[in-house]
Amino acid sequence: MTQIRIGIVGGGYMGKAHAAAYASVGTIFETNLRPVLEMVCATSDTSAERYKTKFGFNRCTSDWQILVNDPDIDAIVIASPQSTHRAIAESAFALGKPVFCEKPLGETLEDSRAMLAAAEAAGAINMVGFNYIRTPASQYARKLIDEGRIGDVTYFRAEMTEDFLADPDAPATWRTSGMANGCMGDLSPHIINCARAFMGPIASLSAVVQTVHSKRGGVDVTNDDQAQFMLEFENGVSGHIHASRIATGRKMGYAYEIHGSKGMIRFDGEDQNALYLYVREGDDAQQGFRKILTGPDHPDYLPFCQGPGHGTGYQDQIIIEAKDFLTAIETKQNIWPTFREGMEVNRIVKAAIDSSEKRAWVDVADY
Repeated sequence: MTQIRIGIVGGGYMGKAHAAAYASVGTIFETNLRPVLEMVCATSDTSAERYKTKFGFNRCTSDWQILVNDPDIDAIVIASPQSTHRAIAESAFALGKPVFCEKPLGETLEDSRAMLAAAEAAGAINMVGFNYIRTPASQYARKLIDEGRIGDVTYFRAEMTEDFLADPDAPATWRTSGMANGCMGDLSPHIINCARAFMGPIASLSAVVQTVHSKRGGVDVTNDDQAQFMLEFENGVSGHIHASRIATGRKMGYAYEIHGSKGMIRFDGEDQNALYLYVREGDDAQQGFRKILTGPDHPDYLPFCQGPGHGTGYQDQIIIEAKDFLTAIETKQNIWPTFREGMEVNRIVKAAIDSSEKRAWVDVADY
């Protein structure tokens, strides 16, 4: 086993999740590379020292450039606001260091393209943080489709719905300012990634992006609350996506339905350890959905638990990401989803926003 010293930029919600993941991934997956929490960076010395103590880092700083340029940092995890992603990634790639970056990859499509170019020019390992597609159930769903279990796919429908801003009287926060923090910048990337994971590239779309509550506490809201768009994939299949942060009653609405000529797959993130499979075969009177509880026979489940139906959770998704990143570094081979996937998702976000403004279908190739 070889130690690898990890530097994490950001100690908030996702910074903590990644710190916990790298502290445990070596034991859970018995990885050949064993992470050391070497340094954490926060916006102030006080916060950095607090994260260092609470999360178990060896060192801390309030300057991300110190972390990136430190010769004892072997790999970088970016868990800071989107506006900082590009500068940090480009500096790390200039030193040839592997980079894992939280989604969305860049604050803008231009940023994402620049980050991808820097990664490819350096030949460095890169990965973007789409964690929900990594649940054992969704990994197994992809396998079922690839194996033709539901026949030829005919339609795809998905949603990413939550209700943390459903109350119109909720006050304005950083989440209600700037397009990068709106529904299209925050929630939709996950479900766009989901659509691409199952169906491949999106050829064209028609979107409606809405700000439903234009003021909160007398303060203007400068981003969107919800969006819906129709899709045409390059493989000829059509589909639909809905994303919302005002979907009353929905807490983790990462959900999809995939219809095929022989069957159908259904999944809901609020029941993330179950996959529903319908296969059109046998006696009509006995046909119906089968509830498949994830277990040791499903991807990335067994390292967590030997018992079927016992389940994995949100933090386990981040641990799976950490395992994939370490594997990519060890093998010197990128593992999906890379910065290219992050950039492609940003293309769809940009195309959808433009489509809504034009009230028209747009071709993704134009972006």
